[in-house]
Amino acid sequence: MYGFSDSYECCSSLPKGEIMIYNRKTKEYYEETGSRSLLFLYETLFGRMILKLLTMRWFSLLGGKYMDSSLSKRRIPKFISQNHILMEEYEEKEYTSFNDFFTRKIKPSSRKLSQDVSLFLSPADAKLTVYPIEKDTCFWIKNSCYTVEELLQDKQLAEHYQGGYCFLYRLGVDDYHRYSYIDNGTSMKRKKIRGVFHTVQPIACKRYKVFSENTREYEVLKTDHFSTIVQMEIGALLVGKIENTPKETFKRGEEKGYFCFGGSTILLLVEKDRVIPDSDILENSRKDIETRVYLYEPVGRKGL
Repeated sequence: MYGFSDSYECCSSLPKGEIMIYNRKTKEYYEETGSRSLLFLYETLFGRMILKLLTMRWFSLLGGKYMDSSLSKRRIPKFISQNHILMEEYEEKEYTSFNDFFTRKIKPSSRKLSQDVSLFLSPADAKLTVYPIEKDTCFWIKNSCYTVEELLQDKQLAEHYQGGYCFLYRLGVDDYHRYSYIDNGTSMKRKKIRGVFHTVQPIACKRYKVFSENTREYEVLKTDHFSTIVQMEIGALLVGKIENTPKETFKRGEEKGYFCFGGSTILLLVEKDRVIPDSDILENSRKDIETRVYLYEPVGRKGL
């Protein structure tokens, strides 16, 4: 079983919050702390009683309907201000609802796609952690142990990724919520797993096995340069929909789908020796530090 240290060895002078994040662009560390409302929901008895209601599928679907309505437009200006969203990076349009805004498209000039096909790219804007998948296919995510089999609900497929890596991309509400394919290839298998809708912020991961409880869907992708990859999208609190557009064949950088309102997660499983993760991301992951990455940003390189 592979575990990671809870200490922040490279930034011990920094205070310890909910989670530490490293920004590659600025070469700085910063904290992300849970909101008061999430602390109430996950850390108090009464809050956890309410949480049972909030994480039910019908509640998230109901919340999604509101976010699709014109009534939700009033939330947009405050959301942009609170989350410091750079609207100049996105296509200009008149939004009909909050979800219309939340699923906004970015300008092609804002995210550059490298022509080097040996680079393993990020499928989204996110905070990234990389985990080795050891012989027992068990690894740690925020103080909870998960098996690949639990996530996939497929023992044979899980065994295929022993010795490889799990790339876990956590999207916050301030991130761009459209995601892409990271290589050319063909689709081999798709599966949807119904579950509940927890937040994917660290506070929930401490108490619940969020990634094996949450509603999710995954696709087995045969790629041109990285062999067979599993790409999984995981829903989160008040995310009523994961909107994928199934394709039999796909191109590197082509949009795969998007999440409606809420923080969400993308998980990539790669086979043994097929991808070499960037050393700084591996080092951060060992110290329980997430690395801030952006759509199309290289996070590794082709192996064998």
